[in-house]
Amino acid sequence: MSLPACPLHIACKGVLFDMDGILISSLGSVERSWTKWARLRGVDPQYAMSVVHGRRAIDSVIRLRPDLDAEAELKIIEDFEVEDNEGLQVLPGVLQLLSALPPNGWTVVTSATERLARIRLAAGGIPAPQAIVTAERVTCGKPHPEPFLAGAALLGLDPRDCVAFEDSASGAQAAREAGCAVIATTFSHPASELSAAHYLVTDMTGVSASVREGQPGFTLSLIQADR
Repeated sequence: MSLPACPLHIACKGVLFDMDGILISSLGSVERSWTKWARLRGVDPQYAMSVVHGRRAIDSVIRLRPDLDAEAELKIIEDFEVEDNEGLQVLPGVLQLLSALPPNGWTVVTSATERLARIRLAAGGIPAPQAIVTAERVTCGKPHPEPFLAGAALLGLDPRDCVAFEDSASGAQAAREAGCAVIATTFSHPASELSAAHYLVTDMTGVSASVREGQPGFTLSLIQADR
């Protein structure tokens, strides 16, 4: 008879959440929008999808079609994605976890534009903080650590006092290089691609939070997934 897994406890002062694949799933919209753009611009859709996950759209455009005006192409892709919320859903365990965190103890660090991020979070009923880190707010996107450094700064914290939740290889790498403890979900990428993460969980149902009595911050408890 197997014994139940024991939770791991992590003390922290702030939490930095990636958006897509962590808080919500808009995978269908992403794939449909990028496939539409790829066909419009003569790019193999399958190759495009291998590039875009976890990266800013503008960085993906530059990599896929460096000959085009990246800002103009970004607007086209953003419009495609904004118009397509079909199948968007909040991922399991997210609302329960967010309700247990202090409002000033977390923020969102996403590769999406501000416009797209706000629309998707609102569509999912996520009570987004007033200030979040989006594609326009950084010079270098994931896998560069700048987005998570910016997220920690928004909370007024040292990145080493923050836990970052990610689902992509580039995001996990960015968070780790920023100095955060990294928890990755296996929602969209297999464990074999998430070696930069310190811990793995299947989804957010395996994570809970509690305020630390008499101490700053809070404790995250998680049931780890198999690597």
